[in-house]
Amino acid sequence: MAILAAFMVPHPPMIVPDVGRGSEEQISETTRSYERVADEIAALKPDTLIVTSPHSVMYADYFHISPGSGASGSFRQFRAGGVRFSERYDTALVQRISELADAEDFPAGTLGERDAALDHGTMVPLWFIRQKYAGGKLVRIGLSGLSLCDHYRLGQLIARAVEDTGTRAVLIASGDLSHKLQPYGPYGFAPEGPEYDRRIMDVCGRAAFGELLEFDETFCEKAAECGHRSFVIMAGAFDGLKVKATALSHQDVTGVGYGICTFYPDGADESRRFLDAYRERTERECREKAEKSDAYVRLARASVTAWVLRRERISVPDGLPDELLSARAGVFVSLHKDGRLRGCIGTIAPTRKNVAEEIIENAVSACSYDPRFSPVTAKELSGLEISVDVLGETEPIDSPDALDVKRYGVIVSCGRKRGLLLPNLDGVDTVEEQIRIARQKGGIREDEPYTLERFEVVRHF
Repeated sequence: MAILAAFMVPHPPMIVPDVGRGSEEQISETTRSYERVADEIAALKPDTLIVTSPHSVMYADYFHISPGSGASGSFRQFRAGGVRFSERYDTALVQRISELADAEDFPAGTLGERDAALDHGTMVPLWFIRQKYAGGKLVRIGLSGLSLCDHYRLGQLIARAVEDTGTRAVLIASGDLSHKLQPYGPYGFAPEGPEYDRRIMDVCGRAAFGELLEFDETFCEKAAECGHRSFVIMAGAFDGLKVKATALSHQDVTGVGYGICTFYPDGADESRRFLDAYRERTERECREKAEKSDAYVRLARASVTAWVLRRERISVPDGLPDELLSARAGVFVSLHKDGRLRGCIGTIAPTRKNVAEEIIENAVSACSYDPRFSPVTAKELSGLEISVDVLGETEPIDSPDALDVKRYGVIVSCGRKRGLLLPNLDGVDTVEEQIRIARQKGGIREDEPYTLERFEVVRHF
């Protein structure tokens, strides 16, 4: 049985009268739409409410599904402790999602519970639903720091588990939109904020779920969105299905975007296998880039491939340009997958006989020994983008005024602690940001004195 319906809803605590104490009147349009959602859920009489929430337990590399037989919660932290919930979990559906994840070596399950209490991203939807419908168990799922593609895959697993168990379920994708819509809002204004809200309401209003995977993550971060990954999980749950979508409302009067849409499946449609289409396109683009790449990137790719497939460190091959064999320099090898960093390791100064050996060693390190990431797997190779930065000489500078984030990388030093950041990186738009990130990478506290060096790079794609 397919998921009966899904609902994109926000979770402002102020919409609950005991919390808002009158301020909820500002978003009365959102309230009316929420009440309609609750009416529709009550009419469906689902066995289970699946809620994906940005405020449940969240890990960088794992999707947490709340374990146990149930949980309670209240709006106590919002000075409304009398508004309480006690929910039973659908343990059979949770178990099936976890089994499917284990079978596919997908990072999702019930491990790592940090706080069993219901979060407000779950309780705000429940406040509306429980006024109209008392039935139905709960499944509560957190988001993660993994890629949008992984969130879509989780949605696919949820849909399979629902079908396997024969559960009559609705999915509630809890998430606010941009938090930077108005100068007077709690988070201020960013031009990306209104643009995000316009795009997300358009995409979800058309059920054009493939476009959710196209949102640049740097753009989403600048917009300070809250629920995008929640919406992508929902999209994955409808993979291969036609969907009837209705946009009910959008408000931004508080400086935060509140959007509500409803989604109902309407039969099979193989043209809506959006993750497959996205993978095919990105892998084709990676192949085309690889075919056009220069000797530096081809060497890095050969090194990564040999190490991932055979744990073999390649020797310097014949036929390389002389500049790779005669020059010595620091080199960084960067790996990207699905538009996100997948590994980056490098050397500030040369440590090998030539640039070719530097690339080979750092490519192995980037794919297997970057402590921020798990090792690259064989199935990831076809979708991996690789770049190589060859560093020029470093020079000390007296002031941040001598930096330019597009042209110069920076090294921040304090005694033996050093942090480096390459130039011209997505999402790093100011010198202040560049220095802050480099300082943090070096473990240099804000109150510690530091010196600056700059360098230029030649970047090979």
